[in-house]
Amino acid sequence: MRFYKRQHQFYCGVDLHAKSMHICLVNQAGEVLVHRNLPTRPDRFLNAIAPYDRQDLVVGVECMFTWYWLADLCAEHNLPFVLGHALYMKAIHGGKAKNDKIDSEKIAMLLRGGMLPEAYAYPHKMRATRDLLRRRMYLMHHRAEALAHIVNTASQYNLPPITKKLTYAANRQGIADGFADRSARLAIQSDLELVDHFDEQLRRLELELSRTAKVDDPQSYYLLRSVPGVGKILALVMLYEIHDVRRFAKAGNFLSYARLVKCAHESAGKRLGAGGKKIGNAHLKWAFSEATVLLMRQLPAAKQYVDTLAKQHGKGKALSILSARLGRTVYLMLKRKQPFDAERFLRS
Repeated sequence: MRFYKRQHQFYCGVDLHAKSMHICLVNQAGEVLVHRNLPTRPDRFLNAIAPYDRQDLVVGVECMFTWYWLADLCAEHNLPFVLGHALYMKAIHGGKAKNDKIDSEKIAMLLRGGMLPEAYAYPHKMRATRDLLRRRMYLMHHRAEALAHIVNTASQYNLPPITKKLTYAANRQGIADGFADRSARLAIQSDLELVDHFDEQLRRLELELSRTAKVDDPQSYYLLRSVPGVGKILALVMLYEIHDVRRFAKAGNFLSYARLVKCAHESAGKRLGAGGKKIGNAHLKWAFSEATVLLMRQLPAAKQYVDTLAKQHGKGKALSILSARLGRTVYLMLKRKQPFDAERFLRS
């Protein structure tokens, strides 16, 4: 957990929503100077802080989906901007009473006391491409759900198992005709049409991404492509979710961010289990899970390593260990600017 510890003359806490925001501005002594509920309009925000914006003012906001415009506005006017980590900001949610006015003041006070847990404010120039990659992932998951429904429905009606891979369009021809019931046939046809539509959307997105997205950091992109099994799109997902590996001081910090390790809960020397599973980057976790499976297909020694571990820990734990090893390797690759080395990876 990182805290924002820089000292300023004024601190502005913003409880931000889609259509409204409550701002609280305090000085170093903790005196409340501004406490106001405003619409989410840049001019109204700038007018509210106008008497203080040239006197060493910092703006803090809890991380939620509408923070982009406020971060860009602060950057445009050279105002320090701090993005608070929503899951770590327990001081806001733990109070007896909770409303926008209270929350904005607590954000300001956490900033003033150097106790605001910081999230990473992703840079403006790469933000839209990262969001496009996440949208592609969303569409891909729904495509997989439609294909899984076809296979499950066939099992439901005790039909012969579908042995061909339905990911290929040619293998989906005539699948609906195998269902005798008209309603079941209509349901399967609906799934097939959805999959065709998703295929068209995914082709468009992937074409756009492959043409434009590599420009931001081509060196890191080609380093990621050196990992066996990692293709163009998966490398882009990893590249844009990591952004700059130098923001992680140690490999352990990176593994924690990618949800590749569990965090122990201990008290008085006793282990109480693990927690914080939702803290970190779920998209990066998915990317490393995919990369691990693809690595085993391309690197037989990696599969043999997992099979050996599975005898002692089970298949799931063995895959997690390999994912964490791959995560550590990727961290060192990007930090040292070195391509993937299979021999070193298997020795580590």
